[in-house]
Amino acid sequence: MATVGFIGLGVMGLPMAEHLAAAGHEVRGYSRTPQTRRRAADRGVVEAESVAEAVRGADTVITMLPDSPDVREVALGDGGVLSHIGPDATFIDMSTIAPSVSREISAVFGERGVDVLDAPVSGGQSGAEEGTLSIMVGGSAAVLEAQRPLLEAMGRTIVHMGEAGAGQVVKAANQIAVAAHLQALAEVIVFLEGHGIDATTGLTAIAGGLGGSTVIDRKSASAVAGSFDPGFRIELHDKDLAIVAESAREQRLSLPLTATVAQLMRALVARGDGGLDHSALVGLARTLNGEGR
Repeated sequence: MATVGFIGLGVMGLPMAEHLAAAGHEVRGYSRTPQTRRRAADRGVVEAESVAEAVRGADTVITMLPDSPDVREVALGDGGVLSHIGPDATFIDMSTIAPSVSREISAVFGERGVDVLDAPVSGGQSGAEEGTLSIMVGGSAAVLEAQRPLLEAMGRTIVHMGEAGAGQVVKAANQIAVAAHLQALAEVIVFLEGHGIDATTGLTAIAGGLGGSTVIDRKSASAVAGSFDPGFRIELHDKDLAIVAESAREQRLSLPLTATVAQLMRALVARGDGGLDHSALVGLARTLNGEGR
Protein backbone atom coordinates (compact mmCIF):
# COMPACT_ATOMS: atom_id res chain seq x y z
CA MET A 1 0.00 0.00 0.00
CA ALA A 2 1.19 3.48 -0.86
CA THR A 3 1.46 6.66 1.16
CA VAL A 4 -0.36 9.35 -0.80
CA GLY A 5 -0.32 13.11 -0.31
CA PHE A 6 -3.59 14.47 -1.69
CA ILE A 7 -3.95 18.24 -2.16
CA GLY A 8 -7.37 19.62 -3.04
CA LEU A 9 -10.36 18.12 -1.22
CA GLY A 10 -13.24 19.76 -3.02
CA VAL A 11 -16.29 18.29 -4.70
CA MET A 12 -14.12 16.00 -6.82
CA GLY A 13 -11.00 15.62 -4.71
CA LEU A 14 -12.64 14.51 -1.48
CA PRO A 15 -14.39 11.41 -2.85
CA MET A 16 -11.28 10.54 -4.86
CA ALA A 17 -9.13 10.70 -1.72
CA GLU A 18 -11.78 8.70 0.13
CA HIS A 19 -11.61 5.92 -2.47
CA LEU A 20 -7.85 5.75 -2.11
CA ALA A 21 -8.17 5.45 1.67
CA ALA A 22 -10.86 2.79 1.30
CA ALA A 23 -8.50 0.81 -0.93
CA GLY A 24 -6.03 0.63 1.97
CA HIS A 25 -3.62 3.43 1.08
CA GLU A 26 -2.50 5.94 3.69
CA VAL A 27 -3.86 9.22 2.39
CA ARG A 28 -2.69 12.51 3.88
CA GLY A 29 -5.07 15.19 2.68
CA TYR A 30 -4.61 18.94 2.59
CA SER A 31 -7.05 21.70 1.66
CA ARG A 32 -6.89 25.39 2.48
CA THR A 33 -10.07 25.30 4.58
CA PRO A 34 -9.99 23.53 7.98
CA GLN A 35 -13.63 22.48 7.60
CA THR A 36 -12.82 20.59 4.41
CA ARG A 37 -9.85 18.87 6.05
CA ARG A 38 -12.00 17.80 9.00
CA ARG A 39 -14.66 16.45 6.64
CA ALA A 40 -11.95 14.43 4.91
CA ALA A 41 -10.70 13.13 8.26
CA ASP A 42 -14.20 11.82 8.98
CA ARG A 43 -13.92 9.75 5.79
CA GLY A 44 -10.64 8.01 6.51
CA VAL A 45 -8.18 10.62 5.22
CA VAL A 46 -5.36 11.70 7.54
CA GLU A 47 -5.61 15.45 8.04
CA ALA A 48 -2.49 17.37 6.98
CA GLU A 49 -2.02 20.94 8.20
CA SER A 50 0.08 22.08 5.24
CA VAL A 51 1.28 21.12 1.78
CA ALA A 52 4.60 20.16 3.33
CA GLU A 53 2.94 17.80 5.81
CA ALA A 54 0.96 16.12 3.04
CA VAL A 55 3.96 15.74 0.74
CA ARG A 56 6.90 14.74 2.95
CA GLY A 57 7.51 11.00 2.84
CA ALA A 58 4.72 10.34 0.35
CA ASP A 59 5.24 7.78 -2.39
CA THR A 60 2.81 9.66 -4.64
CA VAL A 61 1.50 13.22 -4.47
CA ILE A 62 -1.81 14.02 -6.18
CA THR A 63 -3.30 17.44 -6.81
CA MET A 64 -6.94 18.12 -7.70
CA LEU A 65 -7.25 21.90 -7.98
CA PRO A 66 -9.45 24.39 -9.87
CA ASP A 67 -7.17 25.98 -12.48
CA SER A 68 -3.69 26.39 -13.97
CA PRO A 69 -2.50 29.16 -11.59
CA ASP A 70 -3.54 27.07 -8.57
CA VAL A 71 -1.63 24.03 -9.77
CA ARG A 72 1.46 26.03 -10.76
CA GLU A 73 1.54 27.71 -7.34
CA VAL A 74 1.05 24.50 -5.37
CA ALA A 75 3.48 22.53 -7.51
CA LEU A 76 6.24 25.09 -8.08
CA GLY A 77 5.68 27.92 -5.60
CA ASP A 78 7.52 28.61 -2.38
CA GLY A 79 6.85 25.76 0.04
CA GLY A 80 5.04 23.83 -2.69
CA VAL A 81 5.19 20.20 -3.75
CA LEU A 82 8.58 20.48 -5.46
CA SER A 83 10.13 21.81 -2.25
CA HIS A 84 9.18 18.73 -0.26
CA ILE A 85 8.67 15.75 -2.58
CA GLY A 86 11.20 12.93 -2.41
CA PRO A 87 13.32 11.98 -5.45
CA ASP A 88 11.70 8.55 -5.69
CA ALA A 89 8.14 9.84 -5.44
CA THR A 90 5.72 10.56 -8.30
CA PHE A 91 3.65 13.69 -8.79
CA ILE A 92 0.24 13.26 -10.44
CA ASP A 93 -1.84 16.31 -11.29
CA MET A 94 -5.47 15.31 -11.83
CA SER A 95 -6.75 18.87 -12.24
CA THR A 96 -7.96 20.24 -15.57
CA ILE A 97 -5.40 22.83 -16.66
CA ALA A 98 -3.71 24.15 -19.79
CA PRO A 99 -1.53 21.55 -21.55
CA SER A 100 1.30 24.09 -21.66
CA VAL A 101 1.30 24.34 -17.86
CA SER A 102 1.38 20.55 -17.53
CA ARG A 103 4.39 20.43 -19.81
CA GLU A 104 6.10 23.21 -17.82
CA ILE A 105 5.57 21.40 -14.52
CA SER A 106 6.76 18.09 -15.96
CA ALA A 107 9.94 19.73 -17.25
CA VAL A 108 10.77 21.44 -13.94
CA PHE A 109 10.11 18.30 -11.87
CA GLY A 110 12.07 16.26 -14.41
CA GLU A 111 15.13 18.43 -13.79
CA ARG A 112 14.95 17.22 -10.18
CA GLY A 113 14.50 13.60 -11.28
CA VAL A 114 10.86 13.41 -10.15
CA ASP A 115 8.36 11.56 -12.35
CA VAL A 116 5.18 13.44 -13.32
CA LEU A 117 1.87 12.42 -14.84
CA ASP A 118 -0.93 14.70 -15.94
CA ALA A 119 -4.11 12.72 -15.37
CA PRO A 120 -7.26 14.84 -15.69
CA VAL A 121 -10.59 13.14 -15.22
CA SER A 122 -14.07 13.07 -16.68
CA GLY A 123 -17.23 11.86 -15.03
CA GLY A 124 -18.14 14.74 -12.77
CA GLN A 125 -19.08 14.57 -9.13
CA SER A 126 -21.07 11.36 -9.58
CA GLY A 127 -18.12 9.65 -11.26
CA ALA A 128 -15.81 10.75 -8.44
CA GLU A 129 -18.23 9.50 -5.80
CA GLU A 130 -18.78 6.19 -7.59
CA GLY A 131 -15.10 5.66 -8.39
CA THR A 132 -15.90 5.36 -12.10
CA LEU A 133 -13.98 8.29 -13.53
CA SER A 134 -12.37 8.25 -16.96
CA ILE A 135 -8.71 9.20 -16.51
CA MET A 136 -6.65 10.54 -19.42
CA VAL A 137 -2.94 10.25 -18.75
CA GLY A 138 0.04 12.10 -20.17
CA GLY A 139 3.63 11.21 -19.34
CA SER A 140 5.70 8.04 -19.23
CA ALA A 141 3.82 4.80 -19.94
CA ALA A 142 6.08 2.99 -17.47
CA VAL A 143 5.27 5.49 -14.71
CA LEU A 144 1.57 5.10 -15.49
CA GLU A 145 1.80 1.33 -15.08
CA ALA A 146 3.52 1.78 -11.72
CA GLN A 147 0.76 4.15 -10.60
CA ARG A 148 -2.15 2.27 -12.17
CA PRO A 149 -3.28 0.63 -8.88
CA LEU A 150 -3.83 4.09 -7.38
CA LEU A 151 -5.70 5.35 -10.42
CA GLU A 152 -7.86 2.21 -10.50
CA ALA A 153 -9.11 3.07 -7.01
CA MET A 154 -10.60 6.26 -8.46
CA GLY A 155 -11.50 5.43 -12.04
CA ARG A 156 -12.82 2.77 -14.35
CA THR A 157 -11.25 3.87 -17.65
CA ILE A 158 -7.53 4.71 -17.58
CA VAL A 159 -5.92 5.48 -20.93
CA HIS A 160 -2.36 6.53 -21.73
CA MET A 161 -2.59 9.40 -24.22
CA GLY A 162 1.09 10.20 -24.86
CA GLU A 163 3.80 12.49 -23.57
CA ALA A 164 3.47 15.19 -20.91
CA GLY A 165 0.45 17.40 -21.51
CA ALA A 166 -1.33 14.86 -23.71
CA GLY A 167 -3.79 13.99 -20.98
CA GLN A 168 -4.79 17.65 -20.75
CA VAL A 169 -5.23 17.89 -24.51
CA VAL A 170 -7.67 14.95 -24.44
CA LYS A 171 -9.50 16.41 -21.43
CA ALA A 172 -9.92 19.67 -23.33
CA ALA A 173 -11.34 17.69 -26.25
CA ASN A 174 -13.68 15.96 -23.81
CA GLN A 175 -14.95 19.32 -22.63
CA ILE A 176 -15.67 20.30 -26.24
CA ALA A 177 -17.81 17.18 -26.65
CA VAL A 178 -19.65 17.63 -23.34
CA ALA A 179 -20.40 21.29 -24.02
CA ALA A 180 -21.71 20.50 -27.49
CA HIS A 181 -23.89 17.68 -26.16
CA LEU A 182 -25.27 19.90 -23.41
CA GLN A 183 -26.18 22.66 -25.84
CA ALA A 184 -27.78 20.08 -28.15
CA LEU A 185 -29.78 18.76 -25.18
CA ALA A 186 -30.89 22.30 -24.35
CA GLU A 187 -32.07 22.93 -27.89
CA VAL A 188 -33.80 19.54 -28.12
CA ILE A 189 -35.75 20.34 -24.96
CA VAL A 190 -36.93 23.77 -26.13
CA PHE A 191 -37.74 22.33 -29.58
CA LEU A 192 -39.89 19.57 -28.07
CA GLU A 193 -41.58 21.95 -25.62
CA GLY A 194 -42.21 24.46 -28.39
CA HIS A 195 -44.19 21.80 -30.23
CA GLY A 196 -46.15 20.74 -27.16
CA ILE A 197 -44.34 17.41 -26.84
CA ASP A 198 -43.48 16.12 -23.38
CA ALA A 199 -39.71 16.56 -23.30
CA THR A 200 -39.07 13.61 -21.00
CA THR A 201 -40.99 11.26 -23.26
CA GLY A 202 -39.28 12.63 -26.36
CA LEU A 203 -35.84 12.27 -24.82
CA THR A 204 -36.59 8.68 -23.83
CA ALA A 205 -37.12 7.89 -27.50
CA ILE A 206 -34.03 9.83 -28.59
CA ALA A 207 -31.84 8.19 -25.95
CA GLY A 208 -32.58 4.76 -27.41
CA GLY A 209 -31.32 5.71 -30.87
CA LEU A 210 -28.29 7.24 -32.53
CA GLY A 211 -28.95 10.55 -30.79
CA GLY A 212 -28.51 9.00 -27.36
CA SER A 213 -25.59 10.02 -25.13
CA THR A 214 -24.29 9.91 -21.59
CA VAL A 215 -25.25 13.59 -21.33
CA ILE A 216 -28.90 12.69 -22.03
CA ASP A 217 -28.75 9.77 -19.59
CA ARG A 218 -27.31 11.83 -16.74
CA LYS A 219 -28.58 15.34 -17.35
CA SER A 220 -31.96 15.24 -19.09
CA ALA A 221 -34.20 14.74 -16.03
CA SER A 222 -32.75 17.69 -14.11
CA ALA A 223 -32.51 19.85 -17.24
CA VAL A 224 -36.18 19.31 -18.12
CA ALA A 225 -37.15 20.07 -14.52
CA GLY A 226 -35.00 23.21 -14.46
CA SER A 227 -33.08 21.89 -11.46
CA PHE A 228 -29.47 22.98 -11.76
CA ASP A 229 -27.82 22.01 -8.48
CA PRO A 230 -24.18 21.73 -9.48
CA GLY A 231 -22.53 18.48 -10.34
CA PHE A 232 -20.11 20.45 -12.53
CA ARG A 233 -20.37 24.21 -12.34
CA ILE A 234 -20.83 26.48 -15.34
CA GLU A 235 -17.90 28.62 -14.19
CA LEU A 236 -15.57 25.61 -14.34
CA HIS A 237 -16.74 24.58 -17.79
CA ASP A 238 -16.28 28.19 -18.87
CA LYS A 239 -12.70 27.97 -17.62
CA ASP A 240 -12.17 24.71 -19.50
CA LEU A 241 -13.45 26.18 -22.76
CA ALA A 242 -11.03 29.06 -22.30
CA ILE A 243 -8.27 26.43 -22.15
CA VAL A 244 -9.64 24.97 -25.38
CA ALA A 245 -9.58 28.39 -27.05
CA GLU A 246 -5.99 29.02 -25.95
CA SER A 247 -4.81 25.59 -27.09
CA ALA A 248 -6.67 25.87 -30.41
CA ARG A 249 -5.08 29.26 -31.04
CA GLU A 250 -1.62 27.79 -30.38
CA GLN A 251 -2.26 25.19 -33.11
CA ARG A 252 -4.09 27.66 -35.40
CA LEU A 253 -7.29 25.59 -35.35
CA SER A 254 -10.80 26.80 -36.19
CA LEU A 255 -13.52 25.42 -33.87
CA PRO A 256 -16.68 27.43 -34.70
CA LEU A 257 -19.21 25.27 -32.84
CA THR A 258 -17.04 25.24 -29.73
CA ALA A 259 -16.66 29.02 -29.91
CA THR A 260 -20.43 29.45 -30.03
CA VAL A 261 -21.08 27.21 -27.03
CA ALA A 262 -18.24 28.93 -25.17
CA GLN A 263 -19.99 32.28 -25.66
CA LEU A 264 -23.23 30.82 -24.28
CA MET A 265 -21.37 29.49 -21.24
CA ARG A 266 -19.80 32.91 -20.76
CA ALA A 267 -23.23 34.53 -20.99
CA LEU A 268 -24.44 32.34 -18.14
CA VAL A 269 -21.46 33.37 -16.02
CA ALA A 270 -22.09 37.03 -16.89
CA ARG A 271 -25.70 36.88 -15.73
CA GLY A 272 -24.66 35.37 -12.40
CA ASP A 273 -25.34 31.69 -13.07
CA GLY A 274 -21.75 30.47 -12.93
CA GLY A 275 -22.44 28.44 -9.79
CA LEU A 276 -25.16 26.38 -11.45
CA ASP A 277 -24.68 23.03 -13.13
CA HIS A 278 -23.55 23.25 -16.75
CA SER A 279 -26.88 21.76 -17.83
CA ALA A 280 -28.23 25.26 -17.07
CA LEU A 281 -27.61 25.89 -20.75
CA VAL A 282 -31.25 24.79 -21.12
CA GLY A 283 -32.26 27.72 -18.91
CA LEU A 284 -30.52 30.10 -21.26
CA ALA A 285 -32.13 28.39 -24.27
CA ARG A 286 -35.54 28.86 -22.68
CA THR A 287 -34.80 32.53 -22.00
CA LEU A 288 -33.71 33.07 -25.61
CA ASN A 289 -37.08 31.63 -26.66
CA GLY A 290 -39.10 33.89 -24.39
CA GLU A 291 -39.63 31.39 -21.59
CA GLY A 292 -38.72 31.45 -17.92
CA ARG A 293 -35.42 29.96 -16.72
